[in-house]
Amino acid sequence: MEADRPPMRLMTKTNPPHEPSGFRPAIPNQEVRCAVRFPLVLPVLLSLNGREVPALTRNLSASGVLFELDEPLQSGITIQFQLRMPGPVLGVPNDVLVHCAGRVVRCSIGQRQHFAAATIDEYRFAEH
Repeated sequence: MEADRPPMRLMTKTNPPHEPSGFRPAIPNQEVRCAVRFPLVLPVLLSLNGREVPALTRNLSASGVLFELDEPLQSGITIQFQLRMPGPVLGVPNDVLVHCAGRVVRCSIGQRQHFAAATIDEYRFAEH
């Protein structure tokens, strides 16, 4: 019966799965994560169209980050930011500065703070 199965496909950001018509997921709006997230709280400054907005990271992965902010952001905007990754987290003796660019994909509000989830579309390590 193996011949009756459709071929397996690698799902990536540029190669999303295609569901047959009428397909309904068991859990609507379930988030699919591409990378493991780590609970890491770091101060950052987000650059948004020429202005800077202070924020804290709440969790971080190679492909995304969750920010906590004092003001709301708009879903869909592009952002740039720098992270000073602690050396012990990366397994190196010194902290590493990482320049990142991405876009906000989801926003929410808590009891006192705003949250914004963003992709990390590009990153580069700063020269020492």
